[in-house]
Amino acid sequence: MLTFEDVTAFFLKAAASVGLVTHPEYWTNTRTLEREFACTCHTGSCENSEQRSSCTFSFAWSTLDTALSLEGPTGICEFFHEPGEPCPHLHTRDIPPLVIDLSYTAPLNGAGATISEATLLTLIQTLRLRASEHSSRTTETRPGVNMVLADNRLQADALTLQQRVELPIWHPDGMQGLNELQDQFHHRSSHFAPRPLSDEEDEDEEDEAREVVADNPRPEEWLPQVMIEVCQDILHGLEALDSVRTYGHFYGI
Repeated sequence: MLTFEDVTAFFLKAAASVGLVTHPEYWTNTRTLEREFACTCHTGSCENSEQRSSCTFSFAWSTLDTALSLEGPTGICEFFHEPGEPCPHLHTRDIPPLVIDLSYTAPLNGAGATISEATLLTLIQTLRLRASEHSSRTTETRPGVNMVLADNRLQADALTLQQRVELPIWHPDGMQGLNELQDQFHHRSSHFAPRPLSDEEDEDEEDEAREVVADNPRPEEWLPQVMIEVCQDILHGLEALDSVRTYGHFYGI
């Protein structure tokens, strides 16, 4: 069983192992019982950290995640179909992943100076390229610029970067579910060694394998290592922001 506390503990341990300084926060919605976790990360000391690049790691743990943790996919059929209907979700990708949002920000030194649109566009394109090429687990890299109103005009205040990670912690195939693009009925679980069988026996074994793996995705076995990879991606994102800010100094930013 994987809990909200397990996920947060895996992340904090992984962050410490790669040298990230963390500032975690926890919330619980007493009406929906949804739980939220947000953790600001940065490198170096905490002194003057607000003037350096940082990343906020966040996710929401819903009541569905709690049900999946306690009962597994077979225990929550009512979330997927009406009683008495065939039970397809064990063999599909309908089980939602745990989505982690990574929000980066890097203040622009000398933001009071006027920055041309062409210069901002160059910085954003450079940031997208450098952040994407070293990301192993993150997707949807979206750079941007925060603007502030000063002296009756908009001025660039900070570079931003949004990324996300989808962790299939309840998916029958675990992390294999991220990379497997072919029809799931052609997939044989690696937990079972192949042996010559008749067509009927082979179909029976595949059905049984899918049932066993679906009930036991065991995310606790691979999630700690994946969290280390996510934390390494965060380091690469912070490095990309710092390198772009350095590049921006040539423009007087």
